[in-house]
Amino acid sequence: MEPANEETGLVPPPFSPQGSPVAASVLDGVDVSNGSVLPRAQNKASEDRPVSGIVPPYWTHHRNASRASHASLDRCPAITLEDHTEDPNSETSRGLWARSVSVNDYVVVQGKSGIGSYVVWNCAIQTLEGGPIMIRMRYSEFDDLRNQLVLSFPHAKSALPGLPPKSVLFKFRPSFLESRRVGLEYFLK
Repeated sequence: MEPANEETGLVPPPFSPQGSPVAASVLDGVDVSNGSVLPRAQNKASEDRPVSGIVPPYWTHHRNASRASHASLDRCPAITLEDHTEDPNSETSRGLWARSVSVNDYVVVQGKSGIGSYVVWNCAIQTLEGGPIMIRMRYSEFDDLRNQLVLSFPHAKSALPGLPPKSVLFKFRPSFLESRRVGLEYFLK
């Protein structure tokens, strides 16, 4: 099979831009037989890479308002993260006073004749000023705290961690109490 070139007549003659709808864009360059246009000010080395003067319609994309996203139309301000813990006069930091909280240990309080025993949890709260606060809480007080938080913030109920479960049989066993301590500390943090 012979290679195609202009002498054999197998290639159509070069395109003439006169009278063509794209004549204005083609006139600033030199025609090449495949429909591409080379800029006139190119050197010999760049003639190997023709630059097309015709843009296919599928390359352009126009988006109307009905297809635009609501986020791009609304242009809400960006969410910013601000740290107000260092400024004690800030409106948002007036309610902040604790740096950290931990449930350190527990004490089993014996009732008269062994009936009515209960567990008290020793909690340490580290304040922003540096001084610790030691408090003692029963499990029922943790339960009351969670219920008050749910009432105050009903939209955050699913984000609020649950309390560790109760157990009638194992409520004074050290392994159960240790796992409960970890669960209560997780709840407070």
